[in-house]
Amino acid sequence: MTDQTRETAHTKPLRVVIGVGGGIAAFKAAHLVRFFAEAGHDVRVIPTRSALNFVGAATFEALSGNPVSAEVFDRIDEVQHVRLGQEADLIVIAPATADLLARLAHGRADDLLTSSCLVATCPVVVAPAMHTEMWNHPATQDNVETLRRHGTVVIEPAHGRLTGKDSGPGRLPDPDHIGELALAALDQPEAFRRDLVGKKVLISAGGTHEPLDPVRFLGNASSGRQGYALADVAAQRGAEVTIVSGFTEELPVPSGASIVRVKTARDMLTAMTEQAKEADVVIMAAAVADYRPATVAGSKLKKGSAADLTRIELEENPDILKSIVQQREAGDLPAELTIVGFAAETGDEEHTPLEHATVKLAKKGCDALVANAVGQDKVFGQKVSSGWVLLPQDEQPEPRIIEIPEASKLVVSVAIWNAIADNLLS
Repeated sequence: MTDQTRETAHTKPLRVVIGVGGGIAAFKAAHLVRFFAEAGHDVRVIPTRSALNFVGAATFEALSGNPVSAEVFDRIDEVQHVRLGQEADLIVIAPATADLLARLAHGRADDLLTSSCLVATCPVVVAPAMHTEMWNHPATQDNVETLRRHGTVVIEPAHGRLTGKDSGPGRLPDPDHIGELALAALDQPEAFRRDLVGKKVLISAGGTHEPLDPVRFLGNASSGRQGYALADVAAQRGAEVTIVSGFTEELPVPSGASIVRVKTARDMLTAMTEQAKEADVVIMAAAVADYRPATVAGSKLKKGSAADLTRIELEENPDILKSIVQQREAGDLPAELTIVGFAAETGDEEHTPLEHATVKLAKKGCDALVANAVGQDKVFGQKVSSGWVLLPQDEQPEPRIIEIPEASKLVVSVAIWNAIADNLLS
């Protein structure tokens, strides 16, 4: 079982139908089949006729361990066009071409895949992939809205290189990413409620690096996974998302999000201040270095030289979260801007992580604070997380606390956005 599937594994195998449309991205469906099959799920692949021009049935049969058919009249004794859809726990279609979206939206049942979807009562998750012009065409957008109105989950396509030399929105997301979103649709259907349509969301993510010399820096163990997961969920819920990203692991850019890359805390403050002018929601999920070297050497500091590497003078970095709050209070940022902070706490002999976070909420003045208990093998660099969302209460000394149980960072992000949308944006 892969790391990606371990964090979303179910207690019993699921019956998963993977539909494959006839686009160049059909080759990625093989990886999606493996995602579910290696997690122990029973996978049946239903390609369209066109899909078999890109990937042969033998490939899908070998990976799934089940026969593959595209036609309603194959294995007619098993009534496949009804049985497969009725028995499925989850249907995932990737890639979904513009033509396939149109047929699904209008209730066509002219092949095995569309027939199976029409009888399905389980979640149906569709991952579109096509050229940008096709995706942006009003007919395609109408079909997407129709599918969503019917209860189908339509994943936002990624931005990136397409067939040929062009690039833009329309690229199929990473197969493991599709798999994780599909399982979220099964377990956390609210992940895809469209309550952020029309909202501009700004999220900081990753860690900052504060240079000591050209090859050394002060930093931290942040992977950026939580910030990127928050951006991912926001985009799926309809927001226009911008990520101000420090250093992260090699993470795929969330579907529909734009990226501003920064290095230091001061770079991040500048970028966040500029981007926040147009935002409706700001989430400070980045792990910003509290201090930086007071001086930065122009060349590598060497052992045995006049430089004393055993002592480094530090100076404090700006508090970005507090600065954003102060700019809002001063009228330099919109008064209606919603600001959410993050606090990574370890606790000590006198106070728990939650108690430290409560003090920080009052000190920062933000609208909500997401707190994590961090430490050895906790949160930073991990694929799971847990914590609390703290919400100030009028005329109450203590905040309202919403507990978030341990789960994948994608599922944790759903819980965070639920708290924000239900309590701050409704």
